[in-house]
Amino acid sequence: MASHQPPRSSGSAPYAADPARTKGRQYPEGDSRTRTPFARDRDRIIHTSAFRRLKDKTQVFVAHEGDHYRTRLTHSLEVAQIARSIAHALGLDDDLAEAIALAHDLGHPPFGHAGEEELDACMSPYGGFDHNVQTFRVVTRLEQRYPDFDGLNLTWETLEGIVKHNGPVTDRLDRPSWRAVVEFDAAYDLELGGYASAEAQVAALADDIAYNNHDVDDGVQAGLFGLEELVLTPLIGPILRALKVERPDLDDRMLRLEAVRRMIGVMVDDVLEQTAKNVIEFGVRKADDVRNLGRPLVSFSPETAEDLARLRAFLHQRMYRHFRVNRTRSQARRILAEMFTLFMAEPEVMPTEWFDKTHGCDQAGRARLVCDYIAGMTDRFAIEEHRKLFNLDVWT
Repeated sequence: MASHQPPRSSGSAPYAADPARTKGRQYPEGDSRTRTPFARDRDRIIHTSAFRRLKDKTQVFVAHEGDHYRTRLTHSLEVAQIARSIAHALGLDDDLAEAIALAHDLGHPPFGHAGEEELDACMSPYGGFDHNVQTFRVVTRLEQRYPDFDGLNLTWETLEGIVKHNGPVTDRLDRPSWRAVVEFDAAYDLELGGYASAEAQVAALADDIAYNNHDVDDGVQAGLFGLEELVLTPLIGPILRALKVERPDLDDRMLRLEAVRRMIGVMVDDVLEQTAKNVIEFGVRKADDVRNLGRPLVSFSPETAEDLARLRAFLHQRMYRHFRVNRTRSQARRILAEMFTLFMAEPEVMPTEWFDKTHGCDQAGRARLVCDYIAGMTDRFAIEEHRKLFNLDVWT
């Protein structure tokens, strides 16, 4: 019988992560016959309860506002698709890039950034709340699907990418909200002072590309701003002007969709070109060179980075702080604040499996459990749970 050969890496660049040389898992496991370690990580992330719940967690608009706006799930899938494409073009390990992209939003609470801000406020006496740390806690502790360990027992490279895909995090380790990362790192060193792999950096930029493009798309659909205003903005403005000349037959809907599609392409091409220049300029020859470079290897060009900052400023002014969005943010914050206060005062009204965990906890421990329960809610579940708890005409 032929001996089993483990699956090979998809990366061809000398600085790509090599699954055959992974630093392994905190709890050793045998190899898969059909998947590299990074592909196995990706599959474990997809099968989590936290990943499934992303379908009813929102980016900007609350879930009940419409079925066509992005959710955390559709966003994560879009980020993963962009990350995989960029990684493949750069000769990196696309399974690792995809795994990190799929995991990056697992810790987000309901109601987008408003939910995170409110949970952080509620938790301020008890260490605060950070969605990146919550994602890390999800994959290392909160998901309980395996008999021999808590979490998913992901590879070192995937965990590293999840916790520091935006760069070194040593400046955050003194924050109480980062305690879970500090404690884990003490037992399983993630080299928090260095940069992550090129694959993790690809996932971070794919996130930027996806949410900026798709917030433009959602903002137009919601009527918060129009194409005539976007014509004057960077990145998408030149594309819209060219399309109006090239394809005067397109209606506004098709014009919007084609412009967003092309803008994604422009931004991806920019990352590929600038990263190729960076590899040559900085003499990057192996994966460790990426981590020790002292700056990101994967990046936008300075011109695109500047244009992107100006586009974000437009979105911040015209979308994220629009009065309609502010109203839903206000409602969301009240819902979470009222539930947090109630669960802290009367933990027995939480589901039995959560109430049982509070036995023997001090105040800070109870607060973290309440926070975990709320952070795991979807928008729809949070709205319904609040209705059951605070409306006297609801009996369930």
